[in-house]
Amino acid sequence: MNSPEWTRGARAAYQEQVRTPVSTGSPTPLRQRPFRFLLIATVGGFSGYALLLPVVPLWAVAGGAGEVAAGATNAVFMLVTVLTQLVMPWLLRRVDCRGLFALGTALIGAPTPLFALSSDMVTLLGVSALRGIGFGILTVTGSALTAELVPTAQRGRAAAYYGLAIGLPNVALLPAGVWLSDRIGFEPLFWAAGAVPLVAALTALGITRVRLGEAPRTAPAQPVALLPSWTIMVVNTAATGGLTAFLPMAVDASIAPAALLVFAAATMLGRWLAGHVGDRLGQRGVLAPATLLGGIGVLLLALAAWSSDPVALAGAALFGAGFGAVQNTTLILMLERVDSATASTAWNIAYDGGHGLGAIGFGVLIAASGYPVTFAITGVLLTLCRTLAARRWA
Repeated sequence: MNSPEWTRGARAAYQEQVRTPVSTGSPTPLRQRPFRFLLIATVGGFSGYALLLPVVPLWAVAGGAGEVAAGATNAVFMLVTVLTQLVMPWLLRRVDCRGLFALGTALIGAPTPLFALSSDMVTLLGVSALRGIGFGILTVTGSALTAELVPTAQRGRAAAYYGLAIGLPNVALLPAGVWLSDRIGFEPLFWAAGAVPLVAALTALGITRVRLGEAPRTAPAQPVALLPSWTIMVVNTAATGGLTAFLPMAVDASIAPAALLVFAAATMLGRWLAGHVGDRLGQRGVLAPATLLGGIGVLLLALAAWSSDPVALAGAALFGAGFGAVQNTTLILMLERVDSATASTAWNIAYDGGHGLGAIGFGVLIAASGYPVTFAITGVLLTLCRTLAARRWA
């Protein structure tokens, strides 16, 4: 890391850098060939993840496990993911980032056919842990490569396209996995879900070799500089984890599936728009409106939970758009403050850890106060994040 002491001139140069809007004539990051290969490999890696996220618990139940034990398969997967992410800054300073990205993508797929051997919980938890290591590596290296493979002026749009490469498999394959397990059976699906990431790992050969270094000398290198953006990301992700888990129980059953689909689509659109607008007008100008938009959306969801009103669709759209924009903008703001390894790790921990905290926290609040009050409290917290986002150091 660089020394925490800045000269006054270095600080001024950094502040000018993050304030200055980027010219609208800056070319698209899709013109960078290594970045295109990164997107292709990302789609493959996340396809292996999304296909099985709802399927492995179903396989456990089919083998006689109870719901708690079945849920433990995904819980172990995410726990190992976060633990792996914690060691990534150290690892990325010693190993080529492209090689780690290929390894993580391969580990999502290679152990997967082992699920077919047995539905015994020891096997399921062991394979889930191996895949969690791969997912932890994949998520951190993918974000870091997004920043390293394109010019700084294109980072916002690059992160937006990277978000699409993650989002599309989730939208298309989360429901498809359940459908395919019913049509072709679990075992063929495990083999297919294992093969796709392995092929994607080969695509990484088209990515430039990258060894991550230190933060630019004009940027503050202390991880504490990430705290405002990290806090905003955790609050928004926790809201997402809780709402996606409990929205189907809080609103009318005829509205819930459409609301979740609208949320997923709006999240991708919000991230894509934030990347383009942020590169042109500056990232901080996007963050405050995005947090406010998300807060308003959740307040509408609270109204829907109270009255079973179709306003849930409007709330899901606003919350999704705000959350997508927050994802993109917080990542770029973190990359402006510290090296890519630290920024990517912090952002991914906020994302994955926030989801778990949200699901647990919502469960406690709902038990104490009900769905409408819990959603209303969440909407107020997201709206208050606008004050933090509007700060110059956010």
